[in-house]
Amino acid sequence: MQHESRTIQPESAQSVRANLMMGAGELQVVGAADALMEADFSYNVADWKPRVDYEVVGNTGELSVKQGSGGGVRLGGDARNEWNLRFNDEVPIDLRVQMGAGESDLDLDSLALTGLNLNMGAGRTTVDLTGDYKQDFDASIQGGVGQATVLLPSEVGVRARAEGGLGKINAEGLQREGESYVNDAYGSSDVTVDVDVRGGVGEINLKAV
Repeated sequence: MQHESRTIQPESAQSVRANLMMGAGELQVVGAADALMEADFSYNVADWKPRVDYEVVGNTGELSVKQGSGGGVRLGGDARNEWNLRFNDEVPIDLRVQMGAGESDLDLDSLALTGLNLNMGAGRTTVDLTGDYKQDFDASIQGGVGQATVLLPSEVGVRARAEGGLGKINAEGLQREGESYVNDAYGSSDVTVDVDVRGGVGEINLKAV
């Protein structure tokens, strides 16, 4: 196994756009970083060495974390690829995640999210959006063959639109309103989180907690 760590400072950025691109493996994203990002990578396919790029344009940081090409190597057997990424809770972040095959656990409840765009392939994904958010934002989650569980706040207004394709949609703690699912706080809270979930052949679980 190869082990690498990277730390990225925000420099002069007052907000950041982060793009995470992982072809196959296990991805964990959490908050509570002192820097803008603190990352640990573990992999045993040399071509999977991740590339991390960061620059500040105006007041916005542009962060890219991308898995190297695997040359046709498939996850499974002895092949391993694990990312553990920690982000700063104070810097506003627009997070974009492109995940191929594998599992991802995105614990985003402490982050100052301004947007989320998640595109998952085959596997299992859990997204925690239960934070006490201070501003509206849109979250887009597109799923492939697998299962997506999205945890939603009960104190912040939520409107979720879910299209399951050939899959199954489970909504817990939410009420159906037209084409959407809403929580009890929707319409009365100052902040609204709009979630657009589209699944392929799989299962989507929406839970207000």
